[in-house]
Amino acid sequence: MDTLRRFETISDYNAFNNNETLHPLVSVVDLSKAAPRQSSRLYFGFYTVFLKDVKCGDLVYGRATYDYQEGTLVFLAPGQVVGINSNGETYQPKGYALVFHPDLIHGTALGRHIQEYTFFGYQSFEALHLSSRERDMVLDCFAKIQYELEHAIDKHSKRLIVSNIELFLNYCTRFYDRQFITRNHVHEGVLERFEHLLNTFFQTDKPQLIGLPSVAYCAGELNLSANYFGDLIKKETGKTAQEYIQAKVIDVAKERIFDQSKSVSQIAYDLGFKYTQHFIRLFKQRVGESPNEYRTTHSN
Repeated sequence: MDTLRRFETISDYNAFNNNETLHPLVSVVDLSKAAPRQSSRLYFGFYTVFLKDVKCGDLVYGRATYDYQEGTLVFLAPGQVVGINSNGETYQPKGYALVFHPDLIHGTALGRHIQEYTFFGYQSFEALHLSSRERDMVLDCFAKIQYELEHAIDKHSKRLIVSNIELFLNYCTRFYDRQFITRNHVHEGVLERFEHLLNTFFQTDKPQLIGLPSVAYCAGELNLSANYFGDLIKKETGKTAQEYIQAKVIDVAKERIFDQSKSVSQIAYDLGFKYTQHFIRLFKQRVGESPNEYRTTHSN
């Protein structure tokens, strides 16, 4: 899987898959029209959503394989590279890809909040698994976009195309919310492992070595993408992952504040804070008292 194919434009990707380019910035690609191919790595300079219909090669991100089966969706943001691993065999692609360039949505409502669709940052084992009814809904959205692409371009075209892409993404947000519930067995233990990770982290010298644990660090330790991990923790606890980490930091700080042999500055350093004033500010925001005030009022 050494070959890297770069797709900077929609027309490049359409040509690769033997599809006609009806619009320079957006396409619904019928992958069954593509010629049989072998393993390769693909770079996309635009937003890409794959709908897989049959078993035809594994989709790989980094060193991990997507949990990617029949009737699943995978979302890629511009600049991402994925691999198709067919184990050395030639395969016939099947399914569809919705591709749209960032230039299509600049200046639109979707362009202003595209970052809210965090699943474009999900990675391995985080594909969206569709029910048959959900798959039909996805294909219906694709059909509406395709209809507009085949319609003569007029003053309504861009608004209707972008609106249908946004509708599709909103449905996907709903489907992911459902998946967090129905695929609970996949997520089972993540919160417990997150808690254990934080407890262990503050029992070692890692805070002094790498600073406060970030959401990205915790996600990486749990083999999840930062976006997927953050969304999962929010669904499970009602708090963002960052809020959860901060709560743990304050919980540990409350215990250590009673060690009279250590100054507030030393405690801040031990917890991974680069600047003492940052620790004092966070502590006061969370607790309502400064560390020194807390130490004085709560000491036996």
